[in-house]
Amino acid sequence: MSDFHPDDTRFLDVVVVRHGLTSWNQERRYQGHRDIPLLLPEAMAGIERLREGLAEVAFDAVHCSDLTRCRQTLAHVLEGRVHEGLATPEARGDARLRELHFGDYEGQTWAALKDDPGYRAWVDSQGRLATPGGESADDLWARLSVWLEEVLAEAHESGHRRVLAVSHGGVIRELRRRLEATDFWDGVVGQAQGRCFTFTRERDGWTCSSSSVVPAPASATS
Repeated sequence: MSDFHPDDTRFLDVVVVRHGLTSWNQERRYQGHRDIPLLLPEAMAGIERLREGLAEVAFDAVHCSDLTRCRQTLAHVLEGRVHEGLATPEARGDARLRELHFGDYEGQTWAALKDDPGYRAWVDSQGRLATPGGESADDLWARLSVWLEEVLAEAHESGHRRVLAVSHGGVIRELRRRLEATDFWDGVVGQAQGRCFTFTRERDGWTCSSSSVVPAPASATS
């Protein structure tokens, strides 16, 4: 993550991480807005790696999808931080950080859908089409971009340096597509992993100047 000087308020790290493993992840089912909890204890190995990677990072604001799997992940990641001398602001639950709404595909697997013409058309469109009864990538970005604008505005007003958000794989993929110019299918991250987006404030506003893997690879921290 970026290094900050005490008097430098022109830089902001927005750390966005995916929730831990669920049973539907393991079964390769589309979850979307379904409120599926973590698969415990299987999810804990990945969450512990994430917790260790963020253990010494102070955050000025914390945001979280309102779905259970994200709230559980955040609780585990932040567990014990006050006792370790690293206080963290109260988390703000936000439905705008929910996964892409997969509509009729929620609860389904690729194997069950692969021969459906409508599903194939959605996959081939790389998110340009909306899922039946659900959202398109543009629909997802419409709510995400408003959330991100609010985060950046608050950072400017309050001097925030680092912000944490616990969200979903599709959310991070869309952020990477818009901020890193990755291909639609190339921006996927694993469970309990994410990206740190570093924003720089210039005269005409904020721009994403770089991004990095979260948690950082062991070689990067040794």
